[in-house]
Amino acid sequence: MQERKGIDGLAFGMMAVLCMIWAFQQIAIKAAAVDVAPMLQLAIRSGVAAVLVSLLMAWRREPLDLADGSWRPGLLVGVLFGLEFIFLGEGLRFTTASHMAVFLYCAPFIAAIGLHWRLPEEKLAAAQWFGILVAFIGIVVALTGREAGESTPNASNMLLGDFLGLLAGIAWGATTVVVRCSRLSHASATKTLLYQLVGGFIILFGSAAASGQLGFRPTTLAISSVLFQCIVVAFFSFLAWFWLLRKYLASRLGVFSFMTPLFGIFFGVWLLNEPLDPSFLFGAVLVAVGIVLVSGYSWIRQILAPPKKSL
Repeated sequence: MQERKGIDGLAFGMMAVLCMIWAFQQIAIKAAAVDVAPMLQLAIRSGVAAVLVSLLMAWRREPLDLADGSWRPGLLVGVLFGLEFIFLGEGLRFTTASHMAVFLYCAPFIAAIGLHWRLPEEKLAAAQWFGILVAFIGIVVALTGREAGESTPNASNMLLGDFLGLLAGIAWGATTVVVRCSRLSHASATKTLLYQLVGGFIILFGSAAASGQLGFRPTTLAISSVLFQCIVVAFFSFLAWFWLLRKYLASRLGVFSFMTPLFGIFFGVWLLNEPLDPSFLFGAVLVAVGIVLVSGYSWIRQILAPPKKSL
């Protein structure tokens, strides 16, 4: 397999922008949920983005060759992608966008654990396992810290919504493992993304239809949210993410994902007036610390290492 490298300035800059985009996606979906159901928003964005990716591949004259065997893991990541956003869309009906941002971005831990068992270059050290423990404690605190039955006007059942967000994070982490440990590791970013978008559209649209969530009120907010989801999130940001996965160590990229839940909390409180309870905030901090310990281990070790003595 192609050797991945550590984080450099380009990866840092791209991850910072991607984290802001991914944090804002929950805000946009939640804000427009009264006009168009979250699951339908996600289905539309997958379908539109699939068309955009197909046009990009045609412009590049990049053939969709299935003879390389990538269709098998491609089918799997399509299913995982669809499940991730079913959990996300349904979760946003019951919890706040800021909560969803934290639980969805538990994905780096799932990916790090899976890659630890599959790839020698992604092995976890003891300090990284400690980071996973810290993050797990943070998840428990954030999930159970609220009083039973407590809710807000925008979150009718926070515990259920938060749990669905955690399931979405597990599905995303599993997707990363499949991409890195299969023929998709050598496939182009566009091809990998197209597998996901097509699978996601079929699963999400079918689920929206089966659950009676096909209503669309074409307000300015609804149209703006869908366009943002289609063009910025599902097209540009996902292409950038898969390009990064082909160039850099996946577990090292996750060091910057701690910014996403923090951005998500900030945007949720600022734009949606979502409440913040102390237990959730403390749990979110523990999750962020765990991400840094797991994904930033090599950097931490370099910083703490004693300087080399000159001869």
